Amino acid sequence: MRTLGIAGWSGSGKTTLVLKLIPALRFRGLRVSTIKHAHHRFDVDTPGKDSYEHRRAGAEEVLVASARRWALMRELREEHEPPLEELVARLAPVDLVLVEGYKRFPQPKLVVHRFGAERPGRESDTGGPPLWRGDPHVIAVATDRPEAIGAAADAPAPLHLDDTDGIADFICGSLEIGSSEHGDRASV
Repeated sequence: MRTLGIAGWSGSGKTTLVLKLIPALRFRGLRVSTIKHAHHRFDVDTPGKDSYEHRRAGAEEVLVASARRWALMRELREEHEPPLEELVARLAPVDLVLVEGYKRFPQPKLVVHRFGAERPGRESDTGGPPLWRGDPHVIAVATDRPEAIGAAADAPAPLHLDDTDGIADFICGSLEIGSSEHGDRASV
């Protein structure tokens, strides 16, 4: 399975881009899954529900299933966070896994960067310096100002953040997945 990191500072628009890319890539015949890294505590279950109570009682894993979907929750307790490779290996095979977060992980990456309203001393209005500098895994930057990326030899391909179809085509071409014709079945 191919993976593509979608990296950027908080507030840059990573989730918005992923939500637009999923249907655009599916339109191109790709089967797509996602992994979202959270830097904070989160819960996908609701207090009072049986599955929540099973976890609270000490179950290591709880699988909830219905006719429409199933979800597996695993409590790490004192274990370390699993590496990305282990999480990807748990997914059913697909053509592409979009990985939101894991900005330092060595995988092909698309950086989302907003220049927005520049302020003195800050290169970005969304938190930090450009993530593509010094990262050889960055294949492109989706930004509100592609012209600001520059034409430096080491600069990744600048893409306009609002050009979802152009970004999807770039991903398919760069990762050599899918076909050139929209809607054809993808090949891996």
